[in-house]
Amino acid sequence: MMKSLKLYFTLLVSALFLALPAQAQDVEAATEQLVQATETLVTESLEAAAVAIETAAETIEAEAEPVAAQPAATKSTQGRDNADIDQNFSVGTALKKFVSDTGFKGFADDWRFAVMILVAFVLLYLAIVKKFEPLLLMPIAFGMLLTNLPGAGMFHAELFAGGHVHWADFASGSGVGLLDYLYLGVKLGIYPCLIFVGVGAMTDFGPLIANPKSFLLGAAAQTGIFLTFIAAYAMGFTPEQAGSIGIIGGADGPTAIFLTAKLAPELLGPIAVAAYSYMALVPVIQPPIMRALTTKKERQIKMVQTRTVSKTEKIIFPIVVTIFVALLLPDTAPLIGCLMLGNLFKETGCTDRLSDTVQNALMNIVTILLSTAVGATMVGSNFLTAETLKIVVLGVCAFILSTVGGLLGGLVMCKLTKGKVNPLIGSAGVSAVPMAARVSNLEGQKANPSNFLLMHAMGPNVAGVIGSAIAAGFLLSVFG
Repeated sequence: MMKSLKLYFTLLVSALFLALPAQAQDVEAATEQLVQATETLVTESLEAAAVAIETAAETIEAEAEPVAAQPAATKSTQGRDNADIDQNFSVGTALKKFVSDTGFKGFADDWRFAVMILVAFVLLYLAIVKKFEPLLLMPIAFGMLLTNLPGAGMFHAELFAGGHVHWADFASGSGVGLLDYLYLGVKLGIYPCLIFVGVGAMTDFGPLIANPKSFLLGAAAQTGIFLTFIAAYAMGFTPEQAGSIGIIGGADGPTAIFLTAKLAPELLGPIAVAAYSYMALVPVIQPPIMRALTTKKERQIKMVQTRTVSKTEKIIFPIVVTIFVALLLPDTAPLIGCLMLGNLFKETGCTDRLSDTVQNALMNIVTILLSTAVGATMVGSNFLTAETLKIVVLGVCAFILSTVGGLLGGLVMCKLTKGKVNPLIGSAGVSAVPMAARVSNLEGQKANPSNFLLMHAMGPNVAGVIGSAIAAGFLLSVFG
């Protein structure tokens, strides 16, 4: 195109140059030649432009063909996929898969799930309607409910098989449920110790300090632990299991959980339920035994008011007890140490905020975590066995024997002091603080309305807390 234009201008300039000296006829001839050349140039330029346009159109069309063909191919592929889906899809198969993925199918596979949920309903009824230790039984029952929902995957007993925590599975995070993480606090002995901090902050050791003889009654009330240990071992339980069952006689839930989690974790569920249930049933179980072993005259005995304990004594007491007991039985140090730490918060008077926290907020939070995690261990395969029934029966026997042991100790002390000690306070030697002391006081007032035994009974009661912890430490040091 540019070459044609150059040629055109060259001819035009040449014609003008030649026309200057030429005559008229020569100018006319030159003009005619110039017109012909211009026509030729325009014709050639148009043809060249047409060829260029046609070539560009062919190029654009060639580049556009793959783009236009791509949606068609995709559409064809999608059509084939949709056809395959339509051919393979079945409403019946989809519904069958949905049903198999729900938890309802689990009830058909294992009937024990349904039974355990019914047991959870019974415990919820006892906690909510009958008020049997609702702060403990309610979260235990709900933990039992959660762990027995088929397919929920809240708790996996295999992560703690063999009495050990399988940390590799926890590190991977695969197949680990919420309650598995909560149960670590039980397995590692964290929750019971934190509970003991709260118990210590709510306990007044003044009556025990004022009447040190109460230690003997607290020790006598631990008789049921060792007698039940012998009975459980004779019934075929291992020494570790027998020791865990025997500790129910101490009527101390946190201590029972602490010991069982270390010696016989497979029995933790039934032992925890038995321990807390019998604590709640103290007003039902103990009074008939108290009336059977004592006369009305003995129950009417009025005891002399104990001396006033100084603040210094109350501060020194937890420190001395911690050192002595921890040196005597090192395995008891976690429980006794936390118990006395909480009591020290209370007695010093300079840590009121800490004392208030452990008595209320900390105690409530840990109770929720502990009880729910304990309830999670009650899966049908571990709970619905003949062993569970034996544990329930042996637990009752342990609690009754501990009550009897405390009462016999009270009777002996009554004889030795020539009637100055009411034997009813011996039954408070079990660790159910302060319920056992209240029951002793109530039975004394039934025999003599002017009789007030509460503060006298609190001595053996708090001694029982220390006694059950010592007994647990002894069993742990021997069989742990």
